[in-house]
Amino acid sequence: MTFAKSADFAIDKAAGEPCANLDDAFRCGIHQQLRPKGFQGCAVYDCFGAGQKISRLAGRSWREQPGQQMFAALPVMRQLHELLWYLAEALELDQTRAIHKQLRTATDRIEQLTRTPDVTAVDLPGERVKVNELLLRTSALVRGKQSKAKERRGADLFGAKLRGADLHSANLRGAYLIAADLREADLRRADLIGADLRDARLEGADLTGALFLTQSQVNAARGDAKTKLPPAVSRPTHWAS
Repeated sequence: MTFAKSADFAIDKAAGEPCANLDDAFRCGIHQQLRPKGFQGCAVYDCFGAGQKISRLAGRSWREQPGQQMFAALPVMRQLHELLWYLAEALELDQTRAIHKQLRTATDRIEQLTRTPDVTAVDLPGERVKVNELLLRTSALVRGKQSKAKERRGADLFGAKLRGADLHSANLRGAYLIAADLREADLRRADLIGADLRDARLEGADLTGALFLTQSQVNAARGDAKTKLPPAVSRPTHWAS
């Protein structure tokens, strides 16, 4: 991947070049100090298992041929694996029993696509549209009918003061919640797919049953021991105790 020196990366790195922190065992030499050393972007990133899938299919190191094909395949495979993550979550919900058959069909189709010899040929936009229709239905079934005040899809809530806010079952898909104050907020069953939670304050917030919340989103936010999270995501080690 390409790194551009910024608040998320301490160095510039061209695509295809090994990171300066990569050790001889193909591990990160500063994994435990990523944030203090200026690599917050690495601490937040999650490939959803796409990197492991590509490595397994290739059967060789990315430093050898077909390295370039592997580089091109990674972003596509990552998005396919992200879709599988959302579909798996939807299948675990009792409220979606009426569409379990469609969810399983979609899961099987995406899983088959991840085994395509040339994954870069996959019609990714088309697949995302198909899966999104099911995820929207999942969201509606779980959240139920909500007031207009809770329909905040794509809302610009950068730095918003939402401490203690009632966002139970709110639609926050794709919302910009960068540096928003969500301390003690009620985010139970809120749809958070694609929401930008970078530096959002989640201390004491309740995200029990929050829909489509990923580890990347949680890693990018700030929380504490009182933050309630869905079982599918882990409490980041950098959060306050």
